Amino acid sequence: MSDLPKKVFTNPIHFLAFGFGAGLSPKAPGTVGTLVAIPIYILLVHTNWWIYSAVVVVSFGFGIWLCGKSSEALGVHDHGGIVWDEMVGYLITMFMAPIGWVWILLGFGIFRALDILKPWPIKAVDKHIHGGIGIMLDDVLAGIMATLCIQALVVLFV
Repeated sequence: MSDLPKKVFTNPIHFLAFGFGAGLSPKAPGTVGTLVAIPIYILLVHTNWWIYSAVVVVSFGFGIWLCGKSSEALGVHDHGGIVWDEMVGYLITMFMAPIGWVWILLGFGIFRALDILKPWPIKAVDKHIHGGIGIMLDDVLAGIMATLCIQALVVLFV
């Protein structure tokens, strides 16, 4: 039996990196971690764009350190349970998106698809950049690509 749940719930670095425990999900931890970002988004959506941006930038910078430390302590580069990067990627996806459940779900689907399929340049970054920056950067790119998709949909259909 793995002692990973004990590590996650007793170590604040692992607890945060694992998305408050969401990354312990036996199935699709990245998807579950992205779901954890939805309430965070809902808390931030009515703030000014610069507050939202500051939270994302700080979360990204902190995530580089956090994911790197957690990964190093576990001895596994980009452990599947580390989902802080998915949480930040989703927040990037939803930057300046229209408010509403349709957009929340659309952003979730687009982000998850890009994160799972890893089209270029996401796959190249995932393969060649290591450490905390590598863990974070592929999801940041997926978030940027997803937010561009959302904005294109806004221009075309709203």
